[in-house]
Amino acid sequence: MDFIINGINGKMGRMILESLSREDDAAVLCGFDKQPATAGNEVRFRGVSIPVFDQPSAFTGKADVIIDFSHYTAVPDLLRYAVLTGTPAVICTTALGEAERDLLREASLKIPVFNSSNMSLGINIIAKMCKLAMPALESNFNVEIIEKHHTQKIDSPSGTAILLADAVNEACEVKKDYLYGRHSKHDECKLTDLGIHAVRGGTLPGQHTVLFAGSDETIEITHTAYSRSVFAQGAIKAAYYIAGKKPGFYTMDDVIA
Repeated sequence: MDFIINGINGKMGRMILESLSREDDAAVLCGFDKQPATAGNEVRFRGVSIPVFDQPSAFTGKADVIIDFSHYTAVPDLLRYAVLTGTPAVICTTALGEAERDLLREASLKIPVFNSSNMSLGINIIAKMCKLAMPALESNFNVEIIEKHHTQKIDSPSGTAILLADAVNEACEVKKDYLYGRHSKHDECKLTDLGIHAVRGGTLPGQHTVLFAGSDETIEITHTAYSRSVFAQGAIKAAYYIAGKKPGFYTMDDVIA
């Protein structure tokens, strides 16, 4: 499998590179990144220097799949290249707006496109657990989501918190209203409220808890990511999954089905 990594000079790009080095059948043809590389202005894979281009259009070759961990502003150019070359794309970049999501859906008509707000298999399994639990809990349990991250986490709440909230809501007969914290709110908590709370501090690992609070009992499902490698492994698993697939829009639900 020939890979391209978009955002190769970032923390997740380097983690993808490191993880792919442990895959016997993986090769990295090149990387895309608007930021310069660090050590010696080059990136190495299995001891060999690989080229890094500041824009996808500068590369004339083609890989089996692209893994993207970059910035939402880089997604349009990347999808343009992917469609032009017929390359499947795994888009892991977070904080995508509706404009970028429209581009993903448009591209998926021509190539396989994979997208998830969180590439961890564990998080996506929790989302499925929430969908299974809600029919039995909806009429008697309040639902709250608490996410914790280190101080460098920029977006709040996390895309993963929204992913989990959407999973809960999808399984509800009566859709819930999302409340982002409760500042200035002075009425009682309704069953149709779904509170989403963000905590930031120090070097906290990424942690997401879905709390189901009933009368005299609670259920908590918590996922903690102690290393970025869990997201890299999920992205690589998704890449192997969509390589060779027909055009379409794929999610982690397809991978863990």
